[in-house]
Amino acid sequence: MRRSTLYSLIFIIILTAFAVWVDLPGSRNVFGRQAEVVEGLDLQGGLQVLLQARHVGGKAPTREQMEEVRQVVEQRVNSLGLTEPVVQLQGSDRIVVELPGVKDPEQAIRTFQGTGLLEFIDAGDTPLQVGTLVNTTLGPAITNGNQNQNSTKNGTPTPGTTPTPESTPQANQTPVAANVTPTPEDPQFQQALQATPPEQLQRTYTTVITGNDIANARPDFDPTTGEPVVSFELKPEAAKKFADFTTQNVGKYLAIALDKKIISSPQIRDPITNGRGVITGVTREEARTLAIQIRSGSLSVPLDIISSNTVGATLGNDSVQRSIRAGLIGIGAVALFMILYYRLPGFVSVVALAIYAAVVFALFKLIPVTLTLAGIAGFILSVGMAVDANVLIFARLKDELRRGRGLIQAIDVGFKNAWPSIRDSNISTLITCAILIWFGSRFGASVIKGFAITLAIGVIVSMFTAIFVTRTLLQVVLSMVHTRNLWIWGIGKNQLPEPEGRTLQPAKSSRTTQA
Repeated sequence: MRRSTLYSLIFIIILTAFAVWVDLPGSRNVFGRQAEVVEGLDLQGGLQVLLQARHVGGKAPTREQMEEVRQVVEQRVNSLGLTEPVVQLQGSDRIVVELPGVKDPEQAIRTFQGTGLLEFIDAGDTPLQVGTLVNTTLGPAITNGNQNQNSTKNGTPTPGTTPTPESTPQANQTPVAANVTPTPEDPQFQQALQATPPEQLQRTYTTVITGNDIANARPDFDPTTGEPVVSFELKPEAAKKFADFTTQNVGKYLAIALDKKIISSPQIRDPITNGRGVITGVTREEARTLAIQIRSGSLSVPLDIISSNTVGATLGNDSVQRSIRAGLIGIGAVALFMILYYRLPGFVSVVALAIYAAVVFALFKLIPVTLTLAGIAGFILSVGMAVDANVLIFARLKDELRRGRGLIQAIDVGFKNAWPSIRDSNISTLITCAILIWFGSRFGASVIKGFAITLAIGVIVSMFTAIFVTRTLLQVVLSMVHTRNLWIWGIGKNQLPEPEGRTLQPAKSSRTTQA
């Protein structure tokens, strides 16, 4: 056995052992990251939401604005602790959100529905009623009967040690998850509008700080009352500004508004100089949602929900088991054909195919790739392409043996002649996969994108196993199997035009001389 062949064999053994270890059931910690199977919506169920950006003033949002909004929505969704959520743009003004395995769809929707524009407002000598609308120096509650666009890029502000309100109405229905600046047709808007005194809408209140001034926020509980609150910590500059404001306005009221709706209006009892505080008047779920919105930032473009669907798992456990069984039967049939037709090379290809499957599935867990029905179909198709590559190689190998070459030379020449066809066909497939991935990302077709990603990974690995693994295994077998019978290599007696082609001796170079 050549030394290079031995080194290649050792590498293949190590790679296969690592892949099998990663493939074992359960989660593996590999290089500081968890390797686990991630199932898509159709395998484990979940929530799918289609969001559309509002056209403020008749102007559609720019691509940059939509990408910024997508990132904010993605940060909010990631804060829910879900496994591999999908947040991607669809067209020019829509965002598709897929949340596999979500247990509380309503909570998830509330998390990314509002803009999350939090403002601390100077309410003056009179507390503002919870649930009413206000105009602020950052923008009015209603513009052209539509929505507020002046949401500063921030996350929901919250008062530094915002004192517990003394005589402020506590919200039964804290609109923490209210729609982004409501439209006149919105029932929540109508309710808030009816509760708002007319004179309040005729006044513009000064915004002291916003959510952008908050360094950190988390849901918490009031140690005295046990009520849910949102604890926050201000950035240094904002902390000084807030300390100056509270020092000059002791005894007056500070209103807290989320998306132009008042959620709390506490009285300033003492100066707040430590840059920390709490927001009261929220439920436990609202506290969590508000904290997420503060940390992730506000949306620069308001979003409306076009559709929201709770998706059930298409396949139950029984169906999954049947699909696995059917796949194993199919692969077994292919393996049997390869062994019967190509004999020893066919057996080698089956071993290479097993290594291929182990490596691909390990990559699915390491990347990780979200497995859907379409993704599984892409993987199965790539298995067929891996077998096809071996068929091309063995066909060239048999051609060289028929011409009378020795096995060592036939293997080298066979692989060399098969490589251009394998390369060209796989490159064309990868180009198609790239187009499908772009199409899926651009138009929110996650099913197409998942299919293309799994197919592309499979094609790349198949080129490695077909050219490197299969060739190495054939060379190892050739060094171990000492037989002069070419039948075991898939060559019958009627396929040998030259008698000397029956031997295993390498073809010797000869010179033709003319008499």
